[in-house]
Amino acid sequence: MADARRQLRSGTVVLGGMGLLAAALTACSSDPDKRCVDRDSYTLTKGYKVVADKNCKSTKTSVNGSWYYGGKKKSGWVDGGSFTKPSKGSGSSSGGSHGSGVDRGGFGSGKGSSGG
Repeated sequence: MADARRQLRSGTVVLGGMGLLAAALTACSSDPDKRCVDRDSYTLTKGYKVVADKNCKSTKTSVNGSWYYGGKKKSGWVDGGSFTKPSKGSGSSSGGSHGSGVDRGGFGSGKGSSGG
């Protein structure tokens, strides 16, 4: 009987730990990948030059720094992202209320698939 209780308690600890891990990963992934870049540094082949975060936090810098979200970083440059912060919890990148890819009604919600 003690072995069964120990095994149950062990399973509960593992499941609880997995829940905490999932919550931590979700919290980390909700903050989009952002970098401070020099808006005036864009080149077609490289993208934007990544600069120190202080250039985006202060207006008293010589660099026109702005937060750049997403994209791929390579050798101090980033390209393929956006200056627009993605909305929190968006189901897709299309935005808007039509065609968002997420139907919050569930089964039998009565929502049709036709647009409005």
